[in-house]
Amino acid sequence: MAESKNWTKFPTLFSLYIAQSVPMSFFSTVVPVIMRQENYSLESIGLLQLVKLPWIVKFLWAPLVDNHARNSRDLKRWIVLSELFYAVVIIGIAFLNLETDFKLIVALMVVAFVASATQDIATDAFAILILNKGERPLGNSMQTAGSFVGALLGTGVLLIAYSFFGWSVFLFMLAGFVAFALIPLKLFKVDRTVARKQGYRVTLPEIGRFFRMPGIPGRVLVLVFYYSGLIGVLTMLKPFLVDLGYNIKQIGFMSGIAGTSVATASALLAGVIIHKTGTRRAMIIQSGLNIAAALFFWHIAGKAVPSLTAIYGGIFLLWGAYGASSVIIYTSSMNLVRPGAAGTDFTMQIVITHLSSLTIAVLSGKVAGMAGYRGLFGAEVFMGLLTLAIILLVVPEKRENGLHIQLPTRYLAQLFTTKRRTKVHRVNVLTNPDYTGPVCPVPVMNTKKKQKHDRNKNQNTHGCQQ
Repeated sequence: MAESKNWTKFPTLFSLYIAQSVPMSFFSTVVPVIMRQENYSLESIGLLQLVKLPWIVKFLWAPLVDNHARNSRDLKRWIVLSELFYAVVIIGIAFLNLETDFKLIVALMVVAFVASATQDIATDAFAILILNKGERPLGNSMQTAGSFVGALLGTGVLLIAYSFFGWSVFLFMLAGFVAFALIPLKLFKVDRTVARKQGYRVTLPEIGRFFRMPGIPGRVLVLVFYYSGLIGVLTMLKPFLVDLGYNIKQIGFMSGIAGTSVATASALLAGVIIHKTGTRRAMIIQSGLNIAAALFFWHIAGKAVPSLTAIYGGIFLLWGAYGASSVIIYTSSMNLVRPGAAGTDFTMQIVITHLSSLTIAVLSGKVAGMAGYRGLFGAEVFMGLLTLAIILLVVPEKRENGLHIQLPTRYLAQLFTTKRRTKVHRVNVLTNPDYTGPVCPVPVMNTKKKQKHDRNKNQNTHGCQQ
């Protein structure tokens, strides 16, 4: 079977994203529950959130992964070593006592999350390398579904397992699961070379250069607002259910199990929708779902006692929109990376969504405290409409490989004063990461002129790189 038709790449990616998300879900979600049961202070539980910091700043060492990954074998090596180190740190934590070694455990958890974040960088770059453009929607469905399934296992099944086996035995089992999830990667045979100009290296200043490229500011605007009509509702969902009188077990099933399951199914469906409609239309559809979810919660928040059916309907709509949105943003981000800098460029785009989501999550509590749940949900409807307007204005109608932009205005006069008939054309500026000159127009010419142009293709009449 040809490499490009090798379907085993999809379960391989699925297993890798489960491997990274299960321990993360356990440490960031289940451990706080365990700590509260052990009568830890809320201040100590709050300190535990520091373990997520590596995932916010992972772009700082993403260039290291890109610069030392010449082919798929190098990326596989990064993934395996990071994941095995992840497992070793988990084993180290298993020998410690949560009550007497709390600070050391937190420090080791931070180290474990650094390894997990590194594995994520390498896995994203690996996915970009092995997936053809038409395969990326399904590939990102696997990525998102794997993350949701990992979260489902980490917050549900593993909590039950912990109650049976205890701290040390359970962590040994968790480390074994992380190592076991690498088997599909070892069995997957692929040999692809990273497209990179000789001598090209990704540096921290290169990250800034990516954001200075024409067309990227609009992309950043989309990334900042993309989840804005959704995250506030997700953040306040559990407190909202608590205030409606539901207990912890009910909320855990409604949001943690039922909601996450719907998100998983939605992620798989989103890949098909992107493949059929394209990224822009999928973004518009998903933005409509965000608005509908926020509007639905705004409606039921106005009722004294919403029915259980209405609550479940809102949860399904909310988590369905969230699952689809993740696939869409990952797919569009994969299409906007430079050769040789895939891990860095993709990571930077996703980190922007993380930072904006974190900001919105913090602000949602303040808004809910001042205006109530209905006021918050109404604000989320407005943010969803704003996001939809940004997508309609910023995201172009058609997208090919790479980032397409309009020619800069300052070159238009030069273009129209040339003797050759030209037109303003969308061009790809990501195919050569070292190019800093003006963007060349694409000449419109008949067959004879084209033949003459081919004979003189080394000539540069516009001062541009051909």
